[in-house]
Amino acid sequence: MAQQRFMRRGITKILWLKNVVAETRIPTRAELSAPNCTDLTEAMSDVDGWSLTNESIETPDMASTFSSSIPGNDKADNSSITFYEDQLSDAFETLLPKGAVGYVVFLRKGDIPGSKSLDSFPVQVASRTPQYNAGNEAAKFQAVFSITSPPTLDAAVPAASGDDS
Repeated sequence: MAQQRFMRRGITKILWLKNVVAETRIPTRAELSAPNCTDLTEAMSDVDGWSLTNESIETPDMASTFSSSIPGNDKADNSSITFYEDQLSDAFETLLPKGAVGYVVFLRKGDIPGSKSLDSFPVQVASRTPQYNAGNEAAKFQAVFSITSPPTLDAAVPAASGDDS
């Protein structure tokens, strides 16, 4: 099967949502808009984590020398986003103080309505700290997020306003 491969930079959108009403954690188009939504993409330097893993359970038995396993608990490790600091504004620091609760939403293939590439992570900001260095690089700060309940992965990006498809 032929693929149209792409680089995430320039395509993927990463958003901060104050609220998502649906229990499915899938935002509506209105929730993907201001004032509920802030696009974090352009202010970001780096992103780390944002994956779900499974802690398998070993189930060896006496009938075999093979140690089998079964799926166990799902777990999401702490995840982070590193932002560039703005010398004149503290908008992102104000948006993401320690303890802030919301959703980090990834539109992995961009904002393409119907694409099953929306991941929604319910989170709390665990820490937000400046990164100090004396090197030749831009000033940055890092926000570390605790994922507070199971994320919704591979959801369809909601239709654009006025789009009935």
